[in-house]
Amino acid sequence: MRALVITAPGVAEVQEVDEPVVGPGEVVVDVHRAGICGTDVEFFTGEMAYLHTGHAEYPMRLGHEWAGVVSEVGEGVDPAWLGTSVTGDTMLGCGHCRRCAQGLQHVCEDRFELGIRGGKPGALAEKVAVPASSLHSLPDGVDDVMGALVEPGGNAYRSVQGAQLSRGDRCLVLGPGTIGLLCALFARAEGAEVHVLGRSERSLAFARELGFIAWTEDELPDLAWDAVIEASNAQHLPAKALDLVEPGKRVVYVGLAGLPSTIDTRDLALRDVTAVGILSASPGLSGTIDAYASGAVDPRPLIAATVTLEQLPGILAGERPDGAGPGPKIHVTMQEEKSQ
Repeated sequence: MRALVITAPGVAEVQEVDEPVVGPGEVVVDVHRAGICGTDVEFFTGEMAYLHTGHAEYPMRLGHEWAGVVSEVGEGVDPAWLGTSVTGDTMLGCGHCRRCAQGLQHVCEDRFELGIRGGKPGALAEKVAVPASSLHSLPDGVDDVMGALVEPGGNAYRSVQGAQLSRGDRCLVLGPGTIGLLCALFARAEGAEVHVLGRSERSLAFARELGFIAWTEDELPDLAWDAVIEASNAQHLPAKALDLVEPGKRVVYVGLAGLPSTIDTRDLALRDVTAVGILSASPGLSGTIDAYASGAVDPRPLIAATVTLEQLPGILAGERPDGAGPGPKIHVTMQEEKSQ
């Protein structure tokens, strides 16, 4: 089968590789659609921290945002999964430790992360093998486009849940990338007044197209923010988020900068602010699927372009596909898709 393989920093190619062999408790999925995110780009450039901590090494097969159909089941797996449209969890815990037993497999010390950590091949390929326990079925009304947006959506869903918004609250999202805009969509679905802070006019204009109030840092008005969700990769914005949020309210950190960010915990304590950190989509996948299925959140406008596997090396190197729209997300198609 064809799969994208990164062999060194700045070197990616589509290779013919062996199809996955299904193991006990696993399924093989025919991948229909997958997404590219900033983590994938960091692996391509060689900047991703896991490459320097021993959690990942080249060659690598990326892909953790995906949707497809189960084509094979392993020993101990219910055959009813065959033919089911699915997506799956990225975080694959060991299944034996205290954290896994408490439902916290996404912070298991010995976890695999599909296409990211521990050498587990990802879904930027025609087929992928995953544990059946990681699967989430996609109901009617959730097509492959939305299915491949469940994983980033889960991070945003959890971020908004962590903000504990009430109807009429004013929420500020820092960073108009995929996660930030998904946070804005979920916050609006909760009935909040949503503002977005960004830098480029293109990204701010797109946020306004989606119906949000968008500002640059210099323009941001002095308003009372009931929640601030920090979804950028800017080193200074975590501290600014804490400065901006109303006393007694919540700041959520889901973005990661390339260098350490610092906050003054005296401000956190003396203003009685609750800070919430979000690592993964895992506990939010079901809620995200429900929101997509009900129509409460429609993530599809975020897709700028859909490309082939062969176009991916150029995309990872920073090329913008011809005719790409204003959204932040690039998707890849591998096989015939399920449409809504």
